[in-house]
Amino acid sequence: MKHTTIKTLLALSAFLVFVSCNNKQEASATAKQAPPAAFPVTQIQTKTVSGYTDYPATIEGIVNSDVRAKTTGYVEKVYVDEGQKVRKGQMLFKLETQSLSQDAGAAKARVNVAQVEVDKLIPLVEKNIISPVQLETAKANLAQAKANLSGVSANIGYATIKSPIDGYVGAINFREGALISPNDAKALTTVSEISQVYAFFSFNEAQYIDHLQRSEGQNKAERIKNSPDLTLILANGKEYSEKGRIQTSTGQINQSTGTIQIRAAFDNPKEILTNGNSGKIRFPIEYKDAIVVPQTATYEQQGNIMIFKLGPDNKVETSILKVKGTVDNLYVVESGLEINDKIIISGVGKLRNGMEIAPQETTFEEAIKPVPTLFRN
Repeated sequence: MKHTTIKTLLALSAFLVFVSCNNKQEASATAKQAPPAAFPVTQIQTKTVSGYTDYPATIEGIVNSDVRAKTTGYVEKVYVDEGQKVRKGQMLFKLETQSLSQDAGAAKARVNVAQVEVDKLIPLVEKNIISPVQLETAKANLAQAKANLSGVSANIGYATIKSPIDGYVGAINFREGALISPNDAKALTTVSEISQVYAFFSFNEAQYIDHLQRSEGQNKAERIKNSPDLTLILANGKEYSEKGRIQTSTGQINQSTGTIQIRAAFDNPKEILTNGNSGKIRFPIEYKDAIVVPQTATYEQQGNIMIFKLGPDNKVETSILKVKGTVDNLYVVESGLEINDKIIISGVGKLRNGMEIAPQETTFEEAIKPVPTLFRN
């Protein structure tokens, strides 16, 4: 009985081993026969697209005139307030003139004394009683006295400080009672003309060269004239209503920063902008007949932007892209792809170099359509 049982167990084991091997062979055969996974592909074409780059900017009035004292004295009266609109020649400050008035009285007295001396000597010289040299000396003394009086009178005039231009008063740095002089580091205030404003921003060297090469013209003036209109993004994130134009650049690269400063002008009819504002210059860039790819078709690897191209026998191969710009959902490609290359446009996370796929042809226009946002914060 025991012998029969052992035979039965051995037979059963052999059967199970046979079935298991059979199943593995069938599974292996099934795996070998599985078709390649399908991925959407499209053929590269060129397209003209327009994007932009933002540059930090500072805003200044077209004229910013520092108001400074021309004589030393105490501020007696401030006639304006910060932010007030003023006209050219309008009184802004008055300095105390009591001591100057006393100096003027003394100077005038010295003029009178010198004049009396000259008047006294003239007839004596005419009668040859005294030498003409004495008269000339007296006349020189009179001229010196008049010059001193003129200087004191000018200082009295300087005590009334007026606006040099039409504009708006900035911060007032000195109030009543403050002692001021022409050598003060700070101005009394600054008056800014803001009917038009300047926006200052900077290009690095490469951006400046790109701009010159994109702009049409035989010289700098023509290229500036043919530059595109600029948009100003205000500090609140909104677009300013007026468009601006580049007026000039410094023309030299700053060796310390590697940048070149650009000056653009914006009309300011509603006086929304003022001296000291900040914002961003939105500089439009047109890429003509450029190779573009959807960003969803790319991935990053060790700081490089990579893409999968469709190679021979439907096997994928990687390529490193050099990107020269971004427009919406697209990369503008400088190198790494050629016209008529085919790329895989989605599912790149599942691909490996050399992997065979089943390509699903997709039109280029369909491939570069933006993916709609389903959820918003």
